[in-house]
Amino acid sequence: MNIHRSLAALAAATALVPAGVHAQDAAAGKAVFGQCVACHSVDGKNGVGPSLKGVVGRTAGTAPGFHYSHAMANVGAAWNAESLAAFIENPQKQVPGNVMPFSGLADAKQRADLLAYLETLK
Repeated sequence: MNIHRSLAALAAATALVPAGVHAQDAAAGKAVFGQCVACHSVDGKNGVGPSLKGVVGRTAGTAPGFHYSHAMANVGAAWNAESLAAFIENPQKQVPGNVMPFSGLADAKQRADLLAYLETLK
């Protein structure tokens, strides 16, 4: 299944989840981001990974000045809460061939909190 069908299926499935199932806590998400900070910044400066400032709403693989893998550069879809949650849960499943050395974040509450934090990074 390609990334576009995966994202569409995930968005449809997410719409069926009752609101409030995973209340988001941006402060807790900032703590979860501690797992990401070795590679990602929040200030617009790229490091080993791209800066995550403004990631929500940005087309995948397009952070200015960062050299992406072929797989990530060709996703072509914008990151939103659903697509980021799926990617953070299992990066290789969602974007096969990406080179991010992170196996994923299994805990749904931590993912929700991390997404709440990422949404604050405008």
